[in-house]
Amino acid sequence: MPSQSLIQKIFAKAAKKEEVEENEIIFASPHMILSHDNSAAISKTFYEIVGPNGKVWDPDRIFIALDHAVPPPDSKKAENHKIIREFVKIQKIKHFYDAGTGICHQVLPEKGLVPPNVIILGSDSHTTTHGAFGAAGIPIGRTETASVWAIGETYLKVPETIKVIFENYLPIKAGVYAKDIILNLIGMISADGATYKSMEFYGKVVEKLSIGDRMTICNMTAEAGAKAGIFPVDRITEEWFRQFSFKYKKMIADEDTIYEQEILIDLAELSPQIAQPHSVDNIVPIERLPHVSIDTALIGTCTNGRLEDLRVAAEILKDKQINPNVRLLIYPASRDILMKATQEGLIEIFIAAGGQIGVPACGPCLGEYGGCLAPGEIAISTANRNFKGRMGTREAEIYLANPAVVAKSAIAGYITDEEM
Repeated sequence: MPSQSLIQKIFAKAAKKEEVEENEIIFASPHMILSHDNSAAISKTFYEIVGPNGKVWDPDRIFIALDHAVPPPDSKKAENHKIIREFVKIQKIKHFYDAGTGICHQVLPEKGLVPPNVIILGSDSHTTTHGAFGAAGIPIGRTETASVWAIGETYLKVPETIKVIFENYLPIKAGVYAKDIILNLIGMISADGATYKSMEFYGKVVEKLSIGDRMTICNMTAEAGAKAGIFPVDRITEEWFRQFSFKYKKMIADEDTIYEQEILIDLAELSPQIAQPHSVDNIVPIERLPHVSIDTALIGTCTNGRLEDLRVAAEILKDKQINPNVRLLIYPASRDILMKATQEGLIEIFIAAGGQIGVPACGPCLGEYGGCLAPGEIAISTANRNFKGRMGTREAEIYLANPAVVAKSAIAGYITDEEM
């Protein structure tokens, strides 16, 4: 049998085959398929496929979370939510999480719905997040999602694989985080450098990366065009799995696997990275960034809205005040995270510093509500995208950074990694 990468083995398992070749077309059924506010449009297409009385193939394997426009800022989006709720009731969909529960990519693993070695499909580009758990998170389109709801499978092309090796300990005390690792990687290979490829992450440093770190990295592989980003299961993943009753066999790539490309990243040489407007691959180390004053600082989203991100920001903001010219927005990725942050006193720190707390959801990341920018304004954000119009207007500028940089910048009034 020829050597197989990790994603080849996952695809082969899903397709019920002994092995698969790169670029081979397979038919596979997902372990779960997720969607969000776009479920209203998907449901319309679904009924066009199956007829007005049609039923979904498996209501227990469909996951829907309302997270993109929460609370709905206008009647049209409120009606969208109403359509989805009615669809969920008619179809008896088990895994439905209404507005305020959190962002789909955070809630899905929190609810124990992402075991390793499976395919997770999603009608959102950041479905790649679920590679943090040794799964293949594959983004698909709305029409394809509707067809999977109807028949329970779809065809996928087996991607080629890029092997990424991390060297040397991640210097957290120097202010470098998982966000900096993935921004640096995207800057190296460009925003289309991994188009329809899988990225697998290796190296002794991986053992130092938390589940949250891995989610951040896998989430942003989509920004390099990747079809998936995967961390093989190890003791960190296994510790996460202990809270659930998963039964699985550890799956790893063959030692003699031939990869499309191998990339080595020395983390000891890394400093905080900034994605400049208007592209996520427009990367510069913070020490080379010119002075940039800001109007808004956003901490949250599916990329960096986890409890550990809020802890980092709260440690910096404790007993301090944000700059009077800055709006600090905090959007926890889920209700569970918000509750834990409240119990730990983090929310009190943010409010005392002058921050604004949002409902667990996407917030201004998608540019439709909850902190949009005005023309001419500048934001520093922990989100994953900074193209023109992303936060509400094409006449604004968005810089991307890790949570520590965003918190420090909110205090200073300009982008910085220096303590105030």
